[in-house]
Amino acid sequence: MPALSGFLWLISYWLIGEVVIHFTALPISSGVIGMLLLCATLAVRGRVPTSIAAAAQPLIALLAMLIMPGVVGVFFIIGELAGQWTAILIALVLGTLFSVVTTLWLLKRLIGRPNVR
Repeated sequence: MPALSGFLWLISYWLIGEVVIHFTALPISSGVIGMLLLCATLAVRGRVPTSIAAAAQPLIALLAMLIMPGVVGVFFIIGELAGQWTAILIALVLGTLFSVVTTLWLLKRLIGRPNVR
């Protein structure tokens, strides 16, 4: 039952993201808004509830399948991207470098820190 409760929390944050997007007309995915709100909530609480962890664990195992539709969708708009390869390449390289540096910084900061639950 904890996993069901966790899925309800995750869906609730996604729906809150939908409401935020509807009223603000931000050009951002509602899932991203919901994820940022969930991240802020968990940062304030200082821990991840077991119900959310139980719901998130199976999703992590399926992460490649969750990303795949967006990757496949690029093939349908490849003609619109014809003149944008330089910008796409720069965004990919800088985004990858930023992700690696951020991950290393967090890893360095959190290693050795006791696990708080």
